[in-house]
Amino acid sequence: MQRGPVAQPKVKVWDALVRAGHWLLVGGIVGAWFVHGKWHEWLGYGVLAVVAIRIVWGFTARGGQHSVSHGSYARFAQFVRSPAATFEYSQQIAAHREPRYLGHNPLGGWMIVTLLLTITVVCATGWLYTTDRFWGEAWVENLHIGLTYALLALVALHIGGVIFSSLRHSENLVATMIHGNKRAPDPTDVQ
Repeated sequence: MQRGPVAQPKVKVWDALVRAGHWLLVGGIVGAWFVHGKWHEWLGYGVLAVVAIRIVWGFTARGGQHSVSHGSYARFAQFVRSPAATFEYSQQIAAHREPRYLGHNPLGGWMIVTLLLTITVVCATGWLYTTDRFWGEAWVENLHIGLTYALLALVALHIGGVIFSSLRHSENLVATMIHGNKRAPDPTDVQ
């Protein structure tokens, strides 16, 4: 009798708040791109609220049974690496010998920070444009639009990184952001 492939053990990496926040940001940003007027504004406020919650969670999340000594994989302290470590990781990628990270890899960690900051500034400039002081100011509108295109470029880069890492480490990172589980770490993985 032939058996199917042995299921690899899984560990919970992304908690419900991180996963829900991720998909709310995706929906809010996509929605704001296609609507105007009050709906656009309200989606912007919603996206800004999600970012604020994520930033607070990045400093306060507590670790579970499978988290590293720094706490949860949601914590900035767990995934924001030094510039030197990030550069070293980039060199490892170029040499095709980068380790698998259970949480965010160093480039992914900096992408998260960059995305959160960019979303915040996009929302802030959008809000400024609705105020009496800056209503009709071309530079505020142009800044908001320019930052929106920068955000879209960052999103494309983020998606490219997810695809790249998924292929390199034989792991469906999109599915991971739905159920929160990843393959248990191998001895060579970085936690």
